[in-house]
Amino acid sequence: MKKLMMLCLLLGAVAFVQAQTKDSTLNDFVGKYKFPEGSIVTEVVVSMEGEGLIMGSSVGNSTLVKAGEDLFTITAYDGTAQFKRDANKKVIGVNINAGGYVLEGTKSDGIALNHAAAMLLKRQLYALRK
Repeated sequence: MKKLMMLCLLLGAVAFVQAQTKDSTLNDFVGKYKFPEGSIVTEVVVSMEGEGLIMGSSVGNSTLVKAGEDLFTITAYDGTAQFKRDANKKVIGVNINAGGYVLEGTKSDGIALNHAAAMLLKRQLYALRK
């Protein structure tokens, strides 16, 4: 029972950390995006880092700089990420044009945490094992 309560508190803390951003609309873009098999990357993760967004994949990480509505510059690769929304304004995918590659990915239901929230989660899970 004590471990269950600690886990609930931990999940609440992670949610609180995720909500503490100046531009809450950036949270719409946070998540995992899957790309078709055979693409240069199979997945990218968009997460909050400080007050901005970071995009990470197996080929590297880059900050995302807002360039327009749902459009971001991928600074490390001199490219763009154009996010797609459905009729309910929910982000459902991303089109990436960078490094000579054009990729179209769909947002998965996986959870992406920023670095601070991930470290907090790791510490709390370690404490639960004791």
